[in-house]
Amino acid sequence: MARQQLILYGTSGCSLCEVALEMAQAEAQRAGVTLVEVDIAADDDLLNAYGTRIPVARRSDRRGDLDWPFDRHALRLLLQDD
Repeated sequence: MARQQLILYGTSGCSLCEVALEMAQAEAQRAGVTLVEVDIAADDDLLNAYGTRIPVARRSDRRGDLDWPFDRHALRLLLQDD
């Protein structure tokens, strides 16, 4: 079974993305999952999908995204196992 990942979509120069990254790092570590940062600027498909929504957090094994604004509590809920 693949290890769970928390994927954070954003881009450089995005101050909200920096805030989200700090929260995501802390919550990923707390939950024992890997955090993967994805810069959407280099991929047209990602830019179209997330360009107006970043930062966006997504659990790698589930559908659905957590759009900004979110907080640490929302990230914890996203990372909880059922």
